[in-house]
Amino acid sequence: MSPEGPVPMQDEARLLTEEELALIHALQLRPRASWTELGGVLGVDPVTVARRWQRLSERGTAWVCMSPGPALYDHVCAAYVDIDCAAGETATVVAELARHRHMLTLERAGGSNRIFATVATRDFDQMARYTLDVLPAIAHIAAIRTQIVTHWFAEGGSWRIDALAPEQRNRLRAPEVSSAAERGRRRITAVDRAMMGELSRDGRAAHRAVAAALGTSGSTVKRRLDELTRLGMVSFRCDFARSLGGWPVAVTYRATAPTAALPEIGYALIRLPQTRNCAAVSGTHNLILQAGLHSVAEVTRFENQLATTHPGLMVTERTVTLRHEKLLGRILDSHGRSRDIVPPDIWADAAQ
Repeated sequence: MSPEGPVPMQDEARLLTEEELALIHALQLRPRASWTELGGVLGVDPVTVARRWQRLSERGTAWVCMSPGPALYDHVCAAYVDIDCAAGETATVVAELARHRHMLTLERAGGSNRIFATVATRDFDQMARYTLDVLPAIAHIAAIRTQIVTHWFAEGGSWRIDALAPEQRNRLRAPEVSSAAERGRRRITAVDRAMMGELSRDGRAAHRAVAAALGTSGSTVKRRLDELTRLGMVSFRCDFARSLGGWPVAVTYRATAPTAALPEIGYALIRLPQTRNCAAVSGTHNLILQAGLHSVAEVTRFENQLATTHPGLMVTERTVTLRHEKLLGRILDSHGRSRDIVPPDIWADAAQ
């Protein structure tokens, strides 16, 4: 059946087509580009592009949402959290944690009773409250280990697939964010939070649609969104069901790098096409690297590549994700498709 035909009543977990992957790559580069712009780059008419995206969205196979901008990490506190659950209760804990607005990402990894989570709060005090008071009070959680992110080298929104030609990528290159001179203006208001919530549900929503939900004008939404984007406080990302797009394996490497060489190594690692997340963290291991791979066989090959390129980097643990349960607010099914949304609100009180 043509990708532009009617959506089947029962959508089996079919692999994404080359045309769909090209559209996803284009939207990773320019998540809010017009259908006309995208069609010009992809060589198809705007109606076909829009219809193709509608099918992906309806299936939950791909989506665009708001994502933290690079400057936002200077204003919030993030952490990687290992959560051990009582035997047989992990699914129950996942279902509860998935509704938490501070719980950005949930992965089942390292055993049937372990959860690996990415958490963000508005400040260090709220992180302490969430990880020391809120999480331990949840039934069936047996142990919690928290590693505070001290510096993000790259986060998942910057990961790109390789489905477009270099000339196509150049035509979709995004503008640079603002200079350091504007950092003093970076403040998130209550209206900003509401706007982010709407755009977490649909990152391609028109300004007028967001404005209607907020009770304001489209010009006001556009002006503020443009400012926050230019200041590097927010950005947009296009995600997809990775197992259906050829990247079924996600692996987390915990590593130790010489302190003096950590910045150089971290920024080198984010240039690797496999890298999804890379951060300096507190604790025994001072670096966490998460990679997207095509097969389990690549786990060791990629680690060998790291060892050869960075002999000072010692990988001490590697964990393959068995299932992504939540990804930046999207609750996923077993194939990685979006089936529900819990818009993140990291500025909310941790006890709420």
